[in-house]
Amino acid sequence: MKKPTLYLFLLLSLLLALPAVAQEPVTDDEVNAVARDLYCPVCENTPLDVCPTQACQDWRDEIRMQLAQGKSEEEIQQYFVERYGPRVLAEPPREGFNQIVWLLPIAGVVIGAVLFGLYLNNLRKEGVDETGEVAQSTAPVPPPAADEDEYISRVEKELRE
Repeated sequence: MKKPTLYLFLLLSLLLALPAVAQEPVTDDEVNAVARDLYCPVCENTPLDVCPTQACQDWRDEIRMQLAQGKSEEEIQQYFVERYGPRVLAEPPREGFNQIVWLLPIAGVVIGAVLFGLYLNNLRKEGVDETGEVAQSTAPVPPPAADEDEYISRVEKELRE
Protein backbone atom coordinates (compact mmCIF):
# COMPACT_ATOMS: atom_id res chain seq x y z
CA MET A 1 0.00 0.00 0.00
CA LYS A 2 2.90 2.33 0.61
CA LYS A 3 4.45 1.94 -2.83
CA PRO A 4 1.40 3.04 -4.88
CA THR A 5 1.00 6.08 -2.63
CA LEU A 6 4.67 6.94 -3.08
CA TYR A 7 4.40 6.54 -6.87
CA LEU A 8 1.29 8.67 -6.94
CA PHE A 9 3.02 11.36 -4.90
CA LEU A 10 6.06 11.34 -7.22
CA LEU A 11 3.84 11.46 -10.30
CA LEU A 12 1.89 14.44 -8.95
CA SER A 13 5.13 16.20 -7.98
CA LEU A 14 6.48 15.80 -11.50
CA LEU A 15 3.26 17.05 -13.04
CA LEU A 16 3.38 20.17 -10.89
CA ALA A 17 7.07 20.78 -11.63
CA LEU A 18 6.75 20.41 -15.42
CA PRO A 19 5.29 23.88 -16.09
CA ALA A 20 8.15 25.51 -14.19
CA VAL A 21 10.73 23.51 -16.14
CA ALA A 22 8.98 24.08 -19.47
CA GLN A 23 9.07 27.87 -19.10
CA GLU A 24 11.35 29.44 -21.67
CA PRO A 25 13.55 32.40 -20.77
CA VAL A 26 12.35 35.87 -21.72
CA THR A 27 13.88 36.97 -25.05
CA ASP A 28 15.32 40.38 -25.89
CA ASP A 29 12.51 40.84 -28.43
CA GLU A 30 9.90 40.45 -25.70
CA VAL A 31 11.75 42.91 -23.47
CA ASN A 32 12.14 45.42 -26.33
CA ALA A 33 8.45 45.12 -27.23
CA VAL A 34 7.63 46.47 -23.76
CA ALA A 35 10.59 48.89 -23.60
CA ARG A 36 9.64 50.42 -26.98
CA ASP A 37 6.56 51.99 -25.37
CA LEU A 38 8.54 53.49 -22.48
CA TYR A 39 10.90 56.46 -22.52
CA CYS A 40 14.05 56.81 -20.49
CA PRO A 41 13.39 59.03 -17.45
CA VAL A 42 17.04 60.17 -17.50
CA CYS A 43 17.64 60.81 -21.22
CA GLU A 44 15.25 63.18 -22.96
CA ASN A 45 13.13 61.72 -25.79
CA THR A 46 14.95 58.39 -25.94
CA PRO A 47 12.96 55.16 -26.06
CA LEU A 48 14.00 52.68 -23.40
CA ASP A 49 14.71 49.93 -25.95
CA VAL A 50 17.53 51.91 -27.65
CA CYS A 51 18.92 53.97 -24.78
CA PRO A 52 22.58 53.03 -24.13
CA THR A 53 22.83 54.21 -20.51
CA GLN A 54 23.42 51.84 -17.62
CA ALA A 55 20.18 53.04 -15.99
CA CYS A 56 18.19 51.95 -19.04
CA GLN A 57 19.97 48.59 -19.08
CA ASP A 58 18.89 48.16 -15.45
CA TRP A 59 15.31 49.07 -16.38
CA ARG A 60 15.33 46.56 -19.26
CA ASP A 61 16.57 43.95 -16.76
CA GLU A 62 13.67 44.93 -14.50
CA ILE A 63 11.27 44.45 -17.44
CA ARG A 64 12.83 41.04 -18.15
CA MET A 65 12.38 40.01 -14.51
CA GLN A 66 8.74 41.16 -14.44
CA LEU A 67 7.99 39.34 -17.71
CA ALA A 68 9.52 36.19 -16.23
CA GLN A 69 7.16 36.60 -13.27
CA GLY A 70 4.25 36.59 -15.71
CA LYS A 71 3.31 40.26 -15.55
CA SER A 72 1.58 41.81 -18.55
CA GLU A 73 2.82 44.78 -20.56
CA GLU A 74 0.18 47.03 -18.98
CA GLU A 75 1.23 46.01 -15.47
CA ILE A 76 4.88 46.73 -16.26
CA GLN A 77 4.01 50.12 -17.74
CA GLN A 78 1.94 50.94 -14.67
CA TYR A 79 4.91 49.97 -12.47
CA PHE A 80 7.14 52.48 -14.30
CA VAL A 81 4.44 55.17 -14.24
CA GLU A 82 4.11 54.77 -10.48
CA ARG A 83 7.88 55.11 -10.04
CA TYR A 84 8.69 57.85 -12.60
CA GLY A 85 5.40 59.47 -13.57
CA PRO A 86 3.44 59.46 -16.85
CA ARG A 87 6.30 61.15 -18.73
CA VAL A 88 7.92 57.70 -19.21
CA LEU A 89 5.06 56.59 -21.48
CA ALA A 90 5.60 56.91 -25.23
CA GLU A 91 1.88 57.58 -25.58
CA PRO A 92 0.39 59.89 -22.96
CA PRO A 93 -2.79 58.65 -21.29
CA ARG A 94 -5.99 59.92 -22.90
CA GLU A 95 -7.39 61.52 -19.79
CA GLY A 96 -7.36 64.86 -18.03
CA PHE A 97 -5.08 67.57 -19.40
CA ASN A 98 -3.40 65.08 -21.76
CA GLN A 99 -6.58 64.94 -23.83
CA ILE A 100 -5.49 68.23 -25.39
CA VAL A 101 -2.57 66.38 -27.00
CA TRP A 102 -5.05 64.07 -28.71
CA LEU A 103 -7.79 66.58 -29.53
CA LEU A 104 -5.73 69.56 -30.72
CA PRO A 105 -4.53 67.99 -34.01
CA ILE A 106 -8.05 66.85 -34.86
CA ALA A 107 -9.43 70.32 -34.12
CA GLY A 108 -6.65 71.87 -36.23
CA VAL A 109 -7.53 69.71 -39.23
CA VAL A 110 -11.24 70.48 -38.91
CA ILE A 111 -10.65 74.24 -38.54
CA GLY A 112 -8.21 74.17 -41.47
CA ALA A 113 -10.75 72.38 -43.67
CA VAL A 114 -13.47 74.90 -42.77
CA LEU A 115 -11.17 77.87 -43.49
CA PHE A 116 -10.08 76.33 -46.80
CA GLY A 117 -13.73 75.80 -47.75
CA LEU A 118 -14.52 79.43 -46.93
CA TYR A 119 -11.53 80.54 -49.00
CA LEU A 120 -12.71 78.52 -52.00
CA ASN A 121 -16.24 79.85 -51.59
CA ASN A 122 -14.87 83.41 -51.49
CA LEU A 123 -12.92 82.79 -54.73
CA ARG A 124 -16.09 81.62 -56.43
CA LYS A 125 -17.90 84.76 -55.36
CA GLU A 126 -15.11 86.92 -56.82
CA GLY A 127 -15.78 85.41 -60.21
CA VAL A 128 -13.32 82.61 -60.79
CA ASP A 129 -14.56 80.67 -63.78
CA GLU A 130 -14.31 76.94 -64.38
CA THR A 131 -10.88 77.23 -66.04
CA GLY A 132 -9.40 78.74 -62.91
CA GLU A 133 -8.90 82.22 -64.37
CA VAL A 134 -10.24 85.24 -62.60
CA ALA A 135 -13.03 86.85 -64.57
CA GLN A 136 -12.74 90.55 -65.34
CA SER A 137 -14.43 92.74 -62.82
CA THR A 138 -17.35 94.81 -64.06
CA ALA A 139 -16.63 97.56 -61.56
CA PRO A 140 -15.24 100.72 -63.18
CA VAL A 141 -11.53 101.32 -62.66
CA PRO A 142 -10.79 104.86 -61.51
CA PRO A 143 -8.43 106.80 -63.74
CA PRO A 144 -4.88 107.18 -62.45
CA ALA A 145 -4.05 110.36 -60.64
CA ALA A 146 -2.17 113.03 -62.60
CA ASP A 147 1.15 112.53 -60.75
CA GLU A 148 0.87 108.73 -61.16
CA ASP A 149 0.29 109.17 -64.90
CA GLU A 150 3.36 111.41 -65.19
CA TYR A 151 5.48 108.91 -63.21
CA ILE A 152 4.38 106.00 -65.40
CA SER A 153 5.16 107.89 -68.60
CA ARG A 154 8.68 108.76 -67.31
CA VAL A 155 9.34 105.09 -66.41
CA GLU A 156 8.17 103.94 -69.83
CA LYS A 157 10.37 106.55 -71.53
CA GLU A 158 13.45 105.44 -69.57
CA LEU A 159 12.75 101.80 -70.35
CA ARG A 160 12.61 102.55 -74.08
CA GLU A 161 16.04 104.22 -73.95
